[in-house]
Amino acid sequence: MEETDVINATRKWVEDVVVGYNLCPFAKRELVRDRVRFAVSDAADEDALLQALHSELQRLNDEPEVETTVLIHPGVLQDFAAYNEFLDAADGLLAYLEMEGIYQIASFHPDYQFEGTEPDSAENYTNRSPYPMLHLLREASLEAAIDSYPDVNGIPDRNIELMEQLGADKMRKTLANCLKDSRVAGE
Repeated sequence: MEETDVINATRKWVEDVVVGYNLCPFAKRELVRDRVRFAVSDAADEDALLQALHSELQRLNDEPEVETTVLIHPGVLQDFAAYNEFLDAADGLLAYLEMEGIYQIASFHPDYQFEGTEPDSAENYTNRSPYPMLHLLREASLEAAIDSYPDVNGIPDRNIELMEQLGADKMRKTLANCLKDSRVAGE
């Protein structure tokens, strides 16, 4: 799996799904401004992924022109249950580094499943991505965006409603197209 294919698929997913369906009304601005870093980790185990996460958090500290980082890790945590458990370790790293309140981690996975939903529920596609990834967000920027957005609390319900209208089959095909189109673009 080529790094460029992974980045292309992820970028297409952000463009077509996250921005295209307006799942995150704050994403388009940073994508257009080219302030989103797409980083691929070659981690093969959780310890290596924690090291990659540490490096990316440090990079955000050192490079204020990068607004947010999408840390993609296709070689580790393919199983959603293991990925979900790993999120505690990721948050623990934030605490250890005394970066809680400075950064937060949003989670996306190809098999994402919200508690209380069926695996094939359309609403899970609000957080389904081509590869397992950790989205590192600057808290201050997120708070400023939230403060300037009307009805931020309605976003999750609107997203779930949209996913249910589009349906799981369409979203499954959309994700598959992100992967397929990235391989074609990389050839």
